[in-house]
Amino acid sequence: MGIPVAMELKEDCIGCSGPEGFFCSLPPDSRRSLISILYTSSYPEGAVLFAEEDPPRGVYLVLKGRVKLSMTSAEGKTVILRIANAGDVVGLHSVVSGEPCQSTAETLELSQVAFARRENFLQFLRDHPGAALQAAKQLGVDYRTACEQVRALGLLHSAPKKLAGFLLEWASNGQPSGQGLRAKLTLTHEEIGQMIGASRETVTRTLSGFRHQRLLTLKGSTLFIQNPSALQHFTHG
Repeated sequence: MGIPVAMELKEDCIGCSGPEGFFCSLPPDSRRSLISILYTSSYPEGAVLFAEEDPPRGVYLVLKGRVKLSMTSAEGKTVILRIANAGDVVGLHSVVSGEPCQSTAETLELSQVAFARRENFLQFLRDHPGAALQAAKQLGVDYRTACEQVRALGLLHSAPKKLAGFLLEWASNGQPSGQGLRAKLTLTHEEIGQMIGASRETVTRTLSGFRHQRLLTLKGSTLFIQNPSALQHFTHG
């Protein structure tokens, strides 16, 4: 699968374009060992890294691009669990537990992803206790994210509340600008609906309402939250 990542990566940096993630949190000796078992490939938009019920082949580290993790019901309804960005690891739970994959991982854009086979990664964790602890922390983060998703889908009944919370979380690392907090929002209305448990039509209608209330503006794929505090207050309304 791909070519050895060691040809491209330095021991102190995995070359991803995102914030500090799993790799950067490892001790230097663990980074070198992990690099030696990684392979990298480029994937076009819509490529499936693994699907629900697949056996765990290995872990995937996103270097560039974004990967959508989703689940689909027997009736064909899809829920997006989270969007993995550069620096994030996906497939970790199944590799550690040995259970079939619980979600489908699909690239949302042209992406570069590093891969470590399950048997190699498990041996890596055995040989590096610090890395095993970091993997446990990552599983904890994944669990917290899943709880937040369940809370949003099951405990909030108002689509505007769900959408306001999603937009604030999405733009939490955005950049201030003259037009408000700026962030890239490249998800479609259907994909946003799959994240908050709403229909595409509801997302479109609610976004329009937010614009009319001057809470936000959208220019192409660029989101401007003009008044974050007002939108935050809206989530409690």
